[in-house]
Amino acid sequence: MTTVEAKLEAARDELATHDGVLVAFSGGVDSSVVAALAHDALGDDAVACTAKSETLPESELEDARRVASEIGIRHEVVEFSELESDDFVANDGDRCYHCRTMRLGKMLDRARELGIETVCDGTNADDPGADHRPGLQAVAELDIASPLLVHDVTKDEVREIADRYELSVADKPAMACLSSRIPTGLSVTEERLTRVEQAEAFVRGWGFTQFRVRDHDGLARIEIATEELEDALDREFVETVRDALSELGFDHVTLDLHGYQTGSVSPASEESSEDDEPLVEDVFSAEYPTADSS
Repeated sequence: MTTVEAKLEAARDELATHDGVLVAFSGGVDSSVVAALAHDALGDDAVACTAKSETLPESELEDARRVASEIGIRHEVVEFSELESDDFVANDGDRCYHCRTMRLGKMLDRARELGIETVCDGTNADDPGADHRPGLQAVAELDIASPLLVHDVTKDEVREIADRYELSVADKPAMACLSSRIPTGLSVTEERLTRVEQAEAFVRGWGFTQFRVRDHDGLARIEIATEELEDALDREFVETVRDALSELGFDHVTLDLHGYQTGSVSPASEESSEDDEPLVEDVFSAEYPTADSS
């Protein structure tokens, strides 16, 4: 038996000791693996639950529904609004803590309604070692079970297990909520969330897979994975995306020449500062200065 097989079996066996579990289910690879393990262990006594709010792209909700169907697990959707929380809207360094507290609170409420005592999430063994992760504090405070973390399942092993279950999201890139596109300190509003979601849907339509559209108070900073940057410099894409995002309400549209970087608008650690922001080059603007410009 391989190490991954041993961890998979241990996590599944532990889940089987519960009368039932509700999995906080985003449709990403981590929560999908937990949902698959739970369904394998408990059958109809396992439930996947997705929280719908302004920060969840509609495409992600559709993915969650599709993957739940792949697994065969019962899928519940609860609704709430992070924008009702002044702490969340303020968008300080603990935004993810406030979001996760509300989101998981809704999961716990639904679990109680269904007579389920245990709520699980997809935190894996690599997550606590990441930089600034205030959302993990909410997981601990609310006593949410994290079977991947408990059994030391790393991100690479999560993807391997997803392959074993033949899940379509095995290679899916990480997808943070839409509020992660708004720099810390700039308030989260429905207008900003909506235009970011629409902008990213447009970029995705061009075939890009790993990217973000960051909203710097009206300046759209597009980050695209370095291996896809060359395609982003195609003149047709440049002109089309510039016009499309301008129509969405962005005053300027830029391409970040550093490429895609996770958490580039949020503090990486307590020592982070505004100086950590990547260089922004406005390569799309018709007025972009040249050597001959005054």
